[in-house]
Amino acid sequence: MSAPRAAAEADHAAPPPRDTATDVVRWAAFSCLLVPVVLLCYGASLAGAAGTALGLAAVTGACRVLLRQSERGAARLAAEDRAPHRGRRHRTGTGSHRGGRHTGGDTPVG
Repeated sequence: MSAPRAAAEADHAAPPPRDTATDVVRWAAFSCLLVPVVLLCYGASLAGAAGTALGLAAVTGACRVLLRQSERGAARLAAEDRAPHRGRRHRTGTGSHRGGRHTGGDTPVG
């Protein structure tokens, strides 16, 4: 009876996550091709359509770089959240108990 249950659970399993950044870049690349064609159909000059295509390609490239950078940052944060926390003596950060010599007030150290 476990085989039908496993098959039913497999049917209801969540689909793998989609790479939304890739989808966005694909649609942007499609637009980089479609917009100049539409401009040419409506009587724009070839130079104007080519300039528009280059501008859209530049914006698409910049957005792709920013999306990938954002994905890497999010993955890094997720990995840090999953990492086990260290003990009390291995904490990082700033504070008054971070080694070094502590003197009282304005007393010169000599």
